[in-house]
Amino acid sequence: MTTATMAGKMPVMNVIVRIPDELAERLAAAGGDLERRALEALALAEYQAGRLTKPDLRLMLGFETRYELDGFLKAHGVNDGMTVAEFEQERQALDRLGI
Repeated sequence: MTTATMAGKMPVMNVIVRIPDELAERLAAAGGDLERRALEALALAEYQAGRLTKPDLRLMLGFETRYELDGFLKAHGVNDGMTVAEFEQERQALDRLGI
C-alpha cells in the first residue's frame, strides 16, 4: 500500500493486489477495466458490511451524483429500501390504525 496525492484533491491510497498472471489474463478477458472492477468489488463489500456510508461509497467510486450511486447499487442488486417483511409489518400497523 502506498499513499499518493492527486493534483488538487485529497490524498489517496494505492492498494496493490497480486494475482497470478494467468488468472489476471482470464479476468481481464472477461471485459471491463480490471482495476475498476476490483475497486467496485471492494467498495461494495465494505458498504454492505457497514464500514462505508453512501457518501463514502460515492467518494471512493468517484460518482458526482447520488443518482449515479443509486444506479450502481441497483445494478449490483443492493436494495436499501424495505424488505418484504418490513413492508408487511408497516402495512399491518397502518391497517390497525385504519389508514
